[in-house]
Amino acid sequence: MKILLTGSTGYIGRRLLPELVEAGHEVVCPVRDKRRFDFEDFDDTFLKSVHVIECDFLDRQSLENLPSDIDAAYYLIHSLTSNSKEFSTLEAKTAEHFVSYLATTKANQIIYLGGIANDEELSDHLSSRQNVEVILKESKVPLTVLRSAIIIGSGGASFEIIRDLVEKLPIMIAPKWLNSRCQPIGVYNVLEYLKGILGNKKSYNRTFDIGGKDILTYKQMLLQFGEVRGLKRYILTVPVLTIKLSSLWLYLVTSTSYRLARNLVDSMKNEVIVRDDSIDEVVSIDKLTYKQSLERTFLRINQKQVVSSWKDSFSNPDFNYTFLQQLEAPKYGCFIDSRTYPIDGNVDDVLDNIWSIGGDRGWYYGNFLWKIRGFFDKLVGGVGLRRGRRSPNELKGGDALDFWRVLYANKGERRLLLFAEMKVPGDAWLEFRIKKHEERFCLIQTATFRPLGLWGRLYWYIVLPFHGPIFRNMAKNLISYK
Repeated sequence: MKILLTGSTGYIGRRLLPELVEAGHEVVCPVRDKRRFDFEDFDDTFLKSVHVIECDFLDRQSLENLPSDIDAAYYLIHSLTSNSKEFSTLEAKTAEHFVSYLATTKANQIIYLGGIANDEELSDHLSSRQNVEVILKESKVPLTVLRSAIIIGSGGASFEIIRDLVEKLPIMIAPKWLNSRCQPIGVYNVLEYLKGILGNKKSYNRTFDIGGKDILTYKQMLLQFGEVRGLKRYILTVPVLTIKLSSLWLYLVTSTSYRLARNLVDSMKNEVIVRDDSIDEVVSIDKLTYKQSLERTFLRINQKQVVSSWKDSFSNPDFNYTFLQQLEAPKYGCFIDSRTYPIDGNVDDVLDNIWSIGGDRGWYYGNFLWKIRGFFDKLVGGVGLRRGRRSPNELKGGDALDFWRVLYANKGERRLLLFAEMKVPGDAWLEFRIKKHEERFCLIQTATFRPLGLWGRLYWYIVLPFHGPIFRNMAKNLISYK
């Protein structure tokens, strides 16, 4: 079959793509920027079955590049992590354009992954997901809907938030929504369902709830997570925390963005449990328990096999996704701190150090100061340092890296360019290059700041005293770190 896979660079799509190719399908992947696609992760044989096409479902005209001879289409687009207050409008517009495009194809099935929405009063997020479902049903193409509970898997938003809470807080004073029930499902089971309904006529024009074996409260999920990690945790629930305060608490304690925290907390007033298990008559799988899903997830993490992460999605509404085209930091109207140091040791070791920067490795000097900067960034609504990175030693364009975003990463050229997503009065870049100079390799580290107005200039001069020791020692330690 020839399949259109939207969201192929997203959390679920990245994992589903190799499964579809392995099953012998030809897959078309519409992406907003090809440089975010994982070409380097696949061999030539694999890529012969994959067609990557640049387009944007918010731009109807750009969809003209998509083929009309597809047999089925997965709709895995959402705006959950967007900070935009109009995310429901964006989701609706995207779905409408998708339906309009499908009308020009010979597709026989649409597969949509949404969220369980069995309550009458739904959160804004679940209401938006349900509205997308309504729009997709307007298509003449048969629709199969999977409504999922919380998905547990390495790099997943729910998993990472639970992990942050349990591993950082021995005692939690939490809001009453922790007593709401849900039916968490492992990402492995989600992929089995997504594959099992493909081309399955028993699933056409039907809606299914999917969940794992266990029905648990969020409190039980936190406590069982602690058991799997060998951590004793105590949780006291109180009725006084509003949705806004709960969202702020979640935002400050975990690596999530405020918008995602707000959407998740708002959704937790709804029970997300399977009320209709008719999916089992269509697709038969071995459902994992919550603990089994956690154990499987940590096995992948320990083996450094985190395929995708929600943290790589774009959460800044003012951030133009075409930023990946900015392959050079600007030179005019900017403050620049550039330092060059000779490399006496192995160049490849230094390159590996650069590619491992941030996350658990840290920034090679003044990590405490970087953490303070990240804390203040959180306080003013920024992303902070808690996002970490998808992989401990791999980087590619579009990756989140603490409060930076990777613009360009090319080991062959020995060059890494980062753009700051922290809250600053202007724009900031950090670049690392290794170049040969007079028969000797050197590390060139350049920090560039383009100020916005008077406050931008004041900001540069306020932080200037810290630049000397931080940037100087960071560069030296990148060279000497073993």
